[in-house]
Amino acid sequence: MTKNQAIAEITKLQEQLAALSDAIWDHPEIRYQEHFASKTLSDYLENHGFTLKRGIVGIPTAFCASFGQGHPIIGFLAEYDALPGMSQESMCDQKKPIQSGAPGHGCGHNLLGVGSVGAALAVKKYLEDGIPGTIRLFGCPAEEGGSGKTFMAGAGIFDDLDCALTWHPGDTNDVATGSNLANCEINYHFTGIAAHAAISPHLGRSALDAVELMNVGVQFLREHMEQECRIHYAITNAGGNSPNIVPANAEVLYLIRAPKLGQVRELRRRVDNIARGAAMMTETKLDIRFVKACSNVIPNRVLEEILYRNFKEIGPANYDESDFAFAKKMRHSMEHKDPYYKEMAEQVKDKKVRDWLLEDSDKAIYPKLFPLSEHETTSAASSDVGDVSWICPTAQISAVTMPGGTVMHSWQEVAVGKSPMAKKGMLTASRVLAGAAIDIINSPHTISQAKEELKRRAGAESYICPIPSGTPFPI
Repeated sequence: MTKNQAIAEITKLQEQLAALSDAIWDHPEIRYQEHFASKTLSDYLENHGFTLKRGIVGIPTAFCASFGQGHPIIGFLAEYDALPGMSQESMCDQKKPIQSGAPGHGCGHNLLGVGSVGAALAVKKYLEDGIPGTIRLFGCPAEEGGSGKTFMAGAGIFDDLDCALTWHPGDTNDVATGSNLANCEINYHFTGIAAHAAISPHLGRSALDAVELMNVGVQFLREHMEQECRIHYAITNAGGNSPNIVPANAEVLYLIRAPKLGQVRELRRRVDNIARGAAMMTETKLDIRFVKACSNVIPNRVLEEILYRNFKEIGPANYDESDFAFAKKMRHSMEHKDPYYKEMAEQVKDKKVRDWLLEDSDKAIYPKLFPLSEHETTSAASSDVGDVSWICPTAQISAVTMPGGTVMHSWQEVAVGKSPMAKKGMLTASRVLAGAAIDIINSPHTISQAKEELKRRAGAESYICPIPSGTPFPI
């Protein structure tokens, strides 16, 4: 079987794949609760001849689907979790939740998971002729706020992979060439003493005061950390609704980001000390609870060039006039109803994209493939794909599934998630990943080169899972 014949399997299955993506969009589930999505994808793969291991690493919604034998062992990474509070009607250009407060696929993971499944099916078809090689699709839960891959990496799930490939929905067609930020999430719970705020305030010890003092302390820390670092927080328990009661309990959740894990650890040490200081000042008790963490990505140029070559050969998706009309309607909504749209567009680094986003174009989809960048930049986002990249050579692409300028984690991204244009981008990603995997299978020296690059980039550092052993999954 030729590579093109194997990739054609995706076209044969495209209606089934589109239906899978729609079904997952219709049943959005947040971190570690993706029971419908996990079962839907794993059952489908099992029905197509894959060997399934469900509930791996003790995570009920994680799985591994395998086919083939021998090396190279290539992993595809599938995500399928949604975001809380992102419910939105499909194909609607106005913010209109299906159910207020319910989750929704605001990062396109309904597409991401199914796109990886499509790639795995094509490579399976290629291996059925007895060609040596193993394909594994990893069902990875809780990328959003749960670092599912990091827990899996710490348990050794990816240790025998020769390489890993993945993709992400986006508004441009390109191959990722840089890194992103490592992070950790910590919960700080303060316990004080309740008292009547007027009659006996001197007997109270305010947990809310501790939270506020901690936040002030971290605010002053921001002046004294490296430029690329970020610290975010949310007060998850403000102590109640009665101002005449000294709050006995309060909580704040912190997310700390930096280009390197070592920087994250150092920032976390300082934030912990600020929390301890706030507890001392208010005479409250402090409980520090680790939630999750993930590593920065180590790029791999060898794999990136293979992905780019296949992207050029296959080409971006072909969008028709109905796709452009829908995209234009959604973009018009963003431009006129989202005050941050143009500000965001102006901050895009690539001048070609920026000019295209800001111009009054009749075609609101950016259909071209961007050249493979010679420069490696660090994105301000974070992903648990980073932990996989420390263990084996890893690379990923972005495929157009949304109008240009669509803000990630927005109701607009949820609204386009079932659109024909989104599914066309998803199937394009499947074909590119499959083509790259088949090239790797036919070029064993590629794996050696990619591993040598990973070794060189990591230097003296070896992978240490940033999640302490025994940490429970943050359900």
